[in-house]
Amino acid sequence: MNLEGLEMIAVLVVLGLFVKVLEQFGLFEPIGVEDSTEDDFELSTVCYRPEGLDKLQEQTKFTKKELQVLYRGFKNECPSGVVNEETFKLIYSQFFPQGDSSTYAHFLFEAFDTDKNGSISFEDFVMGLSIILRGTINDRLNWAFNLYDLNKDGCITKEEMMAIMKSIYDMMGKCTSPCMQDDTHREHVESFFQKMDRNSDGVVTIEEFIESCQKDENIMRSMQLFDNVI
Repeated sequence: MNLEGLEMIAVLVVLGLFVKVLEQFGLFEPIGVEDSTEDDFELSTVCYRPEGLDKLQEQTKFTKKELQVLYRGFKNECPSGVVNEETFKLIYSQFFPQGDSSTYAHFLFEAFDTDKNGSISFEDFVMGLSIILRGTINDRLNWAFNLYDLNKDGCITKEEMMAIMKSIYDMMGKCTSPCMQDDTHREHVESFFQKMDRNSDGVVTIEEFIESCQKDENIMRSMQLFDNVI
């Protein structure tokens, strides 16, 4: 990964890295016509019962068949029907063995655990996935903003962005070329704020974030990469 434009990785990385989770859950397998709702929503082996298929279809932008595939992959990796934070961190650590992905995985887990009960259910998972893969550009940018707004106060501070950048550095720093210096993430946080903090008040609001991202061609192209993942 080249360091040029690293300040924008905080926006793009959620999509690129999330593909790793999709692969882990086996969600790229083709949808076969022989699959049946009864087979894929057989719940005798799990402790947690998801909401009805029809309700999930109404709440997301997935078809019944796509939900079947998603649930099969989720159930295979998470027989209990829920994912706790340690399991989520383990998934990411398998893809970044040379770095420490635990902090970034924690931030991403918090974004999916919308009810803050310490676990990600199939509903949590598929609702977030629906936004990332099928949502509008604004939907996806709002989701990314919420990820980086760590204390959920409606704006991103330099401290929050520093934490995000450092977590990415810890996870991927050894894989970059040239190698990042210890203060690299600080420099890119400053660059990030120069681009996004339109009124120079020291914080980035959702309006500033969306406006800046929409004007960046690289971000806009990246937002379309996963339109046909499943």
